[in-house]
Amino acid sequence: MLPVIRRNQELLMNTYRKAFGAIALSTTLLASPIGAVSEPVAIEIPSAEDSSAEQQGRIAYEEAIALADIWLDQIQQFERIPAISASIVVQDRTWASGYGTIDRAGRIPATADTIYSICSISKLFTAVAFMQQWEMGKVRLDEPVTTYLPWATLAEDERESVPITMRGLLTHSAGLPREAVNPYWTGPNFPFPSSDEVRDGISSQSPLYPASRTFQYSNLGITLVGETVAEVSGTPYDEYIATRILQPLGMENTQPFIQADQFGKEMAVGWSALNPDGTRSPVNLFDARGINPAAGFSSTVTDLAKFASWQLRLLKSGEANLLLASTLREMHRVHYLTPDRRTSWGLGFANFQINGREVVGHGGSCPGYRSQLLIDPANGAAIAVAMNAMESAGGIARRLGGLLAARLGANSFEQPKGGAVNLAEYAGFYDPAPW
Repeated sequence: MLPVIRRNQELLMNTYRKAFGAIALSTTLLASPIGAVSEPVAIEIPSAEDSSAEQQGRIAYEEAIALADIWLDQIQQFERIPAISASIVVQDRTWASGYGTIDRAGRIPATADTIYSICSISKLFTAVAFMQQWEMGKVRLDEPVTTYLPWATLAEDERESVPITMRGLLTHSAGLPREAVNPYWTGPNFPFPSSDEVRDGISSQSPLYPASRTFQYSNLGITLVGETVAEVSGTPYDEYIATRILQPLGMENTQPFIQADQFGKEMAVGWSALNPDGTRSPVNLFDARGINPAAGFSSTVTDLAKFASWQLRLLKSGEANLLLASTLREMHRVHYLTPDRRTSWGLGFANFQINGREVVGHGGSCPGYRSQLLIDPANGAAIAVAMNAMESAGGIARRLGGLLAARLGANSFEQPKGGAVNLAEYAGFYDPAPW
């Protein structure tokens, strides 16, 4: 095979694939053009005598991050996604970066601090707020929601059912409709209801299922959890989230709403899925208003890394910080499992099995935006992905997780002996059929 070196600062993903044989990348990605990095990558390989677990771990981490950086740059271009930002947490290390551009004119580069709608990842903050009130004894998980919100009474239903409880709302097993009254996810104006309109409309809505029998994802349900937090704490929801969660965690670019004057500046503008001609259509900014507790937050991957790091530190230390470690474990564990065992949910958190690992987190899908947060508590790792197009942020996050697991968990990988290796010397396209 004949190498064709494009630029001496470019890294070829095929080279990494050879070096890290455990990492599987799609053939379509391998065929895509390779972007430049700022500096040639020189990985210091310790001699056998000087090797240590700490050095090996550092090298593996640096190699994994270098590959993740290149891969994200290419997937952004290959999938024609206007902007992607991602962060990776491994133990006490955090890395984050952005790719593409965030404005309509394509001039403002995406960064680790670009703001996106994170949509349903908002639910995790609402769940944390509720469990803070639970620790204070102000709410109970198996208490009916009407104990705290007497107005949250749905239309009469003849089917036999247990009460709709707070646990049912947090696990999406309460049988509620997915949304509040009237459609609001349709553009171009996205007419989300106010909190008062949610309250006024709920009495006209009927349950879809008897409570605690069926998994039915519900933005209405988590909205009611947010209303409960405001009611029992005596603090408006937005203020509570800001003062009790975001500020203590140093999440400076996260808000429990979307700030319109940031659109196209600090915040990425939204785009549609790909049209048949390969272009994307612009998507107007939306304001989730009364549905903010379920879908209205804006954030950055840097801030989501802080949110994940807080959880990993809390679980590792066993100490109290915003929550007791035991409370967070209770939120992470499975509280509802569907009969087919395909869907499981904690208190606010979705539960996943990825490559044999127990992972918790949540995805986000709103007009013009997709996002995903994955947390691997047992291995002290987390991944956040946000983008301004209607594509699979979850798929990208999972593939990043597979990449990291393959490299950082590849105990059978044998480090070559010797000194520094400048991998940029091997960069280029290797054509298997040069004729």
